Amino acid sequence: MMRTTRLQSLQLAAALLCAISAGQVLAQAAAPAAGTPAATTPAAAGSGFLPPASANAKVVDSIQVVVNDEVITRNEVAGRMVQVTANMKARNAQMPDTATMERQVLEAMIVERAQLQLAKEMGVKVDDRTLDATIGRIAENQKLSVQDMRNQMEKEGMPFSQFRQDIRNEIMMQRLREHEVDSKVQVSEAEIDTYMAAAKAAAADRIEVNIAQILVRVPENASPEQIAARAARAEEVMRQLRTGADFARMASTYSDAPDALKGGDIGWRDADRLPPNFSTELRKLESGQVTPILKTNVGFHILKLAGKRSLAGETDKAVVEQTRARHILLKVTPTMTEAEVKRKLLEIKEKMANNAGTFEELARQYSQDGSASKGGDLGWLYPGDTVPEFETAMNGLKPGDTSDIVQSPFGFHLIQVVERKSEDVTQQKERNVARQVLRDRKMQEAMEDWMRQVRDRAYVEFREEG
Repeated sequence: MMRTTRLQSLQLAAALLCAISAGQVLAQAAAPAAGTPAATTPAAAGSGFLPPASANAKVVDSIQVVVNDEVITRNEVAGRMVQVTANMKARNAQMPDTATMERQVLEAMIVERAQLQLAKEMGVKVDDRTLDATIGRIAENQKLSVQDMRNQMEKEGMPFSQFRQDIRNEIMMQRLREHEVDSKVQVSEAEIDTYMAAAKAAAADRIEVNIAQILVRVPENASPEQIAARAARAEEVMRQLRTGADFARMASTYSDAPDALKGGDIGWRDADRLPPNFSTELRKLESGQVTPILKTNVGFHILKLAGKRSLAGETDKAVVEQTRARHILLKVTPTMTEAEVKRKLLEIKEKMANNAGTFEELARQYSQDGSASKGGDLGWLYPGDTVPEFETAMNGLKPGDTSDIVQSPFGFHLIQVVERKSEDVTQQKERNVARQVLRDRKMQEAMEDWMRQVRDRAYVEFREEG
């Protein structure tokens, strides 16, 4: 059982690394090609890199379906069925009947095969170096060596050569989708404006509530008589509250909640994060009022609204520190060794210390990149604008300080921090979030449409078993 779980984990990791989920393959409502039997909309077939049927499987190998000029055999379908069943059981997912599952699995395999054929037609290839790197990351994520992972798979009856081919196929399909769908999805600034306006209007209704509660708990697996008795207790509490009883005293007397001894006080909560029936009733109240008795699977609740306040306009501030810096860059060349570069930079730094030239003047004279004409000025830099080696050294400097020699992939630097400032990029962050939300929405729709088109264009012929 442990081995099966490990293999399923490896397969899931591979799917995530290739950025292709089974849901992408199966979420579409695929229409069958003209002249072919109707196929059930695939919904649960599992990932696209599952092992073939075990050598012990008693399945007669024959053609089950033709997809353009390729075939899918009954053994292939049976192998996929075995893996899908194991994956669903591992997730405690509800299993469809066998015939339904087979239709779903087969439809997923048809769509997958049609995509791979299109990828090959368009010249999409995956070299061995990329493939090896991906498999290495899968093994690393599972805290295994590639050899250990290979051994584990082969114990489970999955040839490693088949696993490699399946991962190669996944990467090919991902690249095809990026070319055919991802690159064509655009989000306009006007769409972002509209989305943000709608989000702002919705946020205007957000409130935070200060509440207390009385809970009359119903035991698990309670009998109808027990439920009736607890309901009567809640009704008695409500009757006393209506006649002026103090809520805090009633909570400490009758409530079964952990906060009973605090007078039922819960404190401030975002109304949208409360159960919907709680939020709905609390929005109707003024401070000091109580809700009707509210039933949940825990028991009977009575809530008191102690106060409310608007959350409209509250956002998480996104403040980033910017650094204005200069640098002098020298590179190792056929005529200048690394030792000579370092010696020259030390000479330059000594000139600055002896006031024989400013950083700006010396950068114009010696620096070997495009900023030299500007005295080495790199302008205002955001976090992440420079390579890590440069940024780490720069962040360790105070305004006016000059670094020691810093090596980066570009060469050797002297860095000077001119000044720093903090900038509120909240609006930019909100727009980026909105853009991503809109892009994700469009991507889902575009992906489904494209996958339907690929399926519809494919010639599919189902073969009767004989």
